[in-house]
Amino acid sequence: MPCDIDPLAFAHRADPYPVYRILRDEAPVQWSETMDCYCVSRFDDVQHVLKSPDDFSSRAMFTLLMNNGSAGVDVSWAGIKFAFTVLKNLRMMPWNFVRSRILIASDGDRHSSMRGILNRGFTPREIQRWDGRVRAIVEESLEPLREGEPFDLMEDLAVRVPVTVVAELLGVEKARQPDFKRWSDAVIYNATGPGRERPFNAEFISTMSELFDYFGAVIDERSAAPTDDLIGQLLTAQKGDQDPLSPLELVMFITLLMVAGNETTTNAIGNGARALLAHPEQLSRVAADPTLAARVVEETLRYDAPVQTVFRTATRDTEVGGTRIPKGAFVAALIGSANRDERRFVDADRFDIDRETQGHLGFGLGKHFCLGASLARLQARTAIEALAPELLQVSTDPAKHEHVDSFLVRGLRSLPLRQGA
Repeated sequence: MPCDIDPLAFAHRADPYPVYRILRDEAPVQWSETMDCYCVSRFDDVQHVLKSPDDFSSRAMFTLLMNNGSAGVDVSWAGIKFAFTVLKNLRMMPWNFVRSRILIASDGDRHSSMRGILNRGFTPREIQRWDGRVRAIVEESLEPLREGEPFDLMEDLAVRVPVTVVAELLGVEKARQPDFKRWSDAVIYNATGPGRERPFNAEFISTMSELFDYFGAVIDERSAAPTDDLIGQLLTAQKGDQDPLSPLELVMFITLLMVAGNETTTNAIGNGARALLAHPEQLSRVAADPTLAARVVEETLRYDAPVQTVFRTATRDTEVGGTRIPKGAFVAALIGSANRDERRFVDADRFDIDRETQGHLGFGLGKHFCLGASLARLQARTAIEALAPELLQVSTDPAKHEHVDSFLVRGLRSLPLRQGA
């Protein structure tokens, strides 16, 4: 009997994992009406898609994000207006817009050259410089909880830490940091959430205009007077390069860093804390031994991945898991499902910080492995390390845990804590 489950449908957002299990067993390659794509759910098949860029192009990510989650090409007046707004703010010619590279949506040499430039800001040495500052931000964020004040783990810690880090990394003044989360939420809501029903609405265009206008001005300032922040470093480092980043490419990378850097780290912290609260025996161990925090982060990335899905486009007629995929079709690689595949991880639906997690796909795989993975791990590990002892003294009501409404990212909007275990 054919399986009629759509894994990307809204009905499964709160807990997609039972659906993933059914798909892995009954329909490892399943059509999604929601996104007009083939959904791949088993570990080996997802790994194959991610490791085969010649067969599965990352260009699908551009279509997804630029068309507000639609697989088709947006030729509406709203879409055209958005494109012209971007061009105006960055003073670019239309043909430069079309030719622009986007890190998560580029393939081959175009992707390699761009990643080679951007890697300069994420070397081990650069990440190590953030250790002390991340710890200070975490400690400051936890002060209200330690003083017995009302505390929402998401808003007051999981969001605040990466927003602060990414803003400081880019050299953005503190007064603009709240805009980071607002801009990031707008992208997630409109590209991967309910906003898809009104693509390129006036509010979204206005918000994105703010973002492009602000960072366009920042790039102009850094070009005239180089600074030590990431934007300044990238502008300085690529002087003389044969294929430097254009203003649009740099702003698109900043937007990606802002969204992915915030969402991945925020949800790694939030999902990890929620898992520990649900497993008090493991929480007690982590509270007593902070070195276990790194294991918590890796098991969280496997058990409840912050990014559940990545998209690809088939470049030719091919086959995955015995299913024919026609050229041009969109493919959703279900990372969240792959990481729960019993064929790869024994007793995969169990949260276990002693598990061997090597090979999980929480940060992707291959050439598009998350550029900021080391920085995200540093922040999540530091947060869990400091938070675990405090979680022993509090309780939470799962009924008040509000999920982010997105087919792409998985996390909570709210996780209120109250004193008293």
